Order: sequence, then structure tokens, then C-alpha cells
Amino acid sequence: MRNILRIVCLFTFYNCVGQTNETDLEKRKKQDLIIGEHLGNAWKHMLFSKEFQDNIDLGLKKDSTIAYLWQQKAMPYFKSRKCEIGMPFIDKAVKYDAKRYQPYRAFIKCIFARNYKEAIIDFEDCKKKWGNQYEMDHTYDFYIALSHLQLNEFAIAEKLLEIYVSDMLKKNGEAWVHPTALFYYGISKYEQQKYEEADIIFDRALANYSTLADAKYYKAICLSKLGKNEESLKLMEDAKADFKKGYTLNEDNTTFERYPYQVIWK
Repeated sequence: MRNILRIVCLFTFYNCVGQTNETDLEKRKKQDLIIGEHLGNAWKHMLFSKEFQDNIDLGLKKDSTIAYLWQQKAMPYFKSRKCEIGMPFIDKAVKYDAKRYQPYRAFIKCIFARNYKEAIIDFEDCKKKWGNQYEMDHTYDFYIALSHLQLNEFAIAEKLLEIYVSDMLKKNGEAWVHPTALFYYGISKYEQQKYEEADIIFDRALANYSTLADAKYYKAICLSKLGKNEESLKLMEDAKADFKKGYTLNEDNTTFERYPYQVIWK
């Protein structure tokens, strides 16, 4: 009798699981149709327009649990530097799909909103849940390091960046070490007045991105601090020329927001 009851229970359990999966699949299909219709209509208008927002709102009115629509609603506000308006919307996206959008929210806090302490908390939580994954081409620890740089906690940033750079070097070799990572690794040394070490690291960044104006600028300062004034002046002129040609940090979002320590020449 016990065996019969066990079989009945197992059959009921697996049948319920199957029904749940089918329901989830149907829900995803419905959400995809809503996204296709309303986000498709939104993208017919300018990103920062009322019509863009209105079309997304129509989709959310049909299903307020679609995380992607909340993220798309938030994104134009971040890109127009209205982070306080956008943040509640990205919080909604995280509520409905944390694995996909919590790292994005942490990135926004670091680069756009400049809430560095909150960014560290958010990224550390992401690490606990999913490990040190990537967001916008860099690891969570990279953005944690940037946040520490901006909080003048340079030694902590240096350690995190050293590990990040070392991991890339071990996996793919020096040519594949990201120049932005090397730039900030050099900055962490520069801020601690380790000018010779910073100079070497800026050279590594320039070996992988020879016209990176920001690296040349800070390398020039290091050379000046080391008493190499003529070399420093020449490199500063080179940096200015490269900047005028558009050679700066090669990050997608520099179009909308200046990254920490990114040089703006007048």
C-alpha cells in the first residue's frame, strides 16, 4: 500500500512540474509577443522621447512582470543623466529577473549614478550569488575596484586590479590584457605615488592601445614626478594630439558618461 501511495505521489509531483513548465513557457511566449509589439513600436521613436516611454508603458500595462521592458524604460534616463528617475525602474527589472539585471544595476550605480558604496554592495551580492562574472566586458571585481578608486581606497583597488590583470594574462597572454584594466591598474599605483611602477603599467596599456590618450597623460605626469621633464612634455603633447583624434578609453558607454580618471582636454 505504501508503494502505491508513493507512486501516486511521484506521478502527481511530476505531473505538476510538467504543468508548471508548460505554464511558464506559455507565459514567456506571451511576454515575447508583448515585447515584440510594444518595444518594437517604441524603437520607431527617438530614445529620449515621450512616445518611446508611452509605448513601453502600454506593454507594462499588459504585463508588469516583464523585466526587459523595465530595463528598457530605465535606460534612456540613465543615458540622459537622470539616474534618480531611472533607478526605480531598474529596481523593478531586478525584482523580476535578478540574475540578468542586478549586475547591470550595479554597473549603473558605479558608472552613471556614481553611488560607489552602493555599487560595491550590489556587486558583492552578485558575486555571492553567481561568482565574479562579467558585465559590460569586465568582471564585477573590476567595477568594485573602480568604486574603491573613487572612494580613495587605492590599495584595495590595486589588489583587485592586479588579480584581474593577472587572470587575463594567464588565460590569454599579454596581448589580450584589456588596456582599460591596465590603465586603472596604473592609476591605482599612481595615486599611491608609486610612479615607477605606474609608468611600467601605463607602458603595458600603451602596448595594447598605442594611442590611448588617457594613459599617455598620466604616464607623462609620472615621468615629470621622476624628473624626466623633457620626455614628459613631449608625451603630454602626444596625448593631446591623440585625444583630439578621439583616442580615449574604449568603453561603449563613454558616449554617454565619463569614466573615472578619463581625461577631458579643452
